[in-house]
Amino acid sequence: MSEIKGKITELFDRIPRRHTADNVKEIYSILDSYEDLLKDIEADARFEKQVIPFFESLDPIRATIKKSNDNKASKKTKDLLFDEGSSALKESVEDLLRMIGTDEIGQ
Repeated sequence: MSEIKGKITELFDRIPRRHTADNVKEIYSILDSYEDLLKDIEADARFEKQVIPFFESLDPIRATIKKSNDNKASKKTKDLLFDEGSSALKESVEDLLRMIGTDEIGQ
């Protein structure tokens, strides 16, 4: 599990805060990797049922990030939506780390 904790922490450290086209691509990549890690954690009988809410949070985060990349949205709206999605992802990762037994984010 410590290997998974390390991977989760690496993902947390990669989460961008500012809206740019490259950061949108990066956050989608992070979301895909995060989902893969959730599947690995789900395979552990201790966390099988506890991990379900983390999967459920992925689609709303993806939808928010997608909205932040809408060409019709203003720069301010894009920034706000991206920050909302980015913050939601960070919260999910922090909660997951607490669930599997660590609060050593960023250390």
